[in-house]
Amino acid sequence: MNARVLDGEISRLDDVRAYDGVRTRRVLAFIIDYCIVALLTIPFAILVFFLGILTLGLGWMLFSILVPAVAILYIWNTLGSADQATTGMKMMGIRLDRLDGTRIDGLTAVVHSVLFWAGNVILTPLVLLVSLFADRKRTLHDLLLGMVVSRSDR
Repeated sequence: MNARVLDGEISRLDDVRAYDGVRTRRVLAFIIDYCIVALLTIPFAILVFFLGILTLGLGWMLFSILVPAVAILYIWNTLGSADQATTGMKMMGIRLDRLDGTRIDGLTAVVHSVLFWAGNVILTPLVLLVSLFADRKRTLHDLLLGMVVSRSDR
């Protein structure tokens, strides 16, 4: 990749130190984030339970999409925010960036997450093995969307 030089300085994303330990931090952030999604699902499950009682059982069909819906809302509001990081990513000191330098919006964040899960369903763990060989430790869904996960403290 060509280094972008602005006023004689190399971009933060072109510095190799921005990717030290990203793979491990990314896995730990994933675990933290999905513990948070599991906890956020509880109040929504209670709400759907009472909705099911009010609708004589029809509302209980929402249980089938409850966890994905909560996860999508979580990703939209955290990864699509100005920080460009979920709560777990903030705790691990990483963030998601576009290679062209523009901000990530909520829809792009959701597409990134959906591609991750679709890739895991189709290719099992092979989607993550790409990060062992790709530049900047990028995974398959990062490569497809032109994104990179980097350290936010460097």
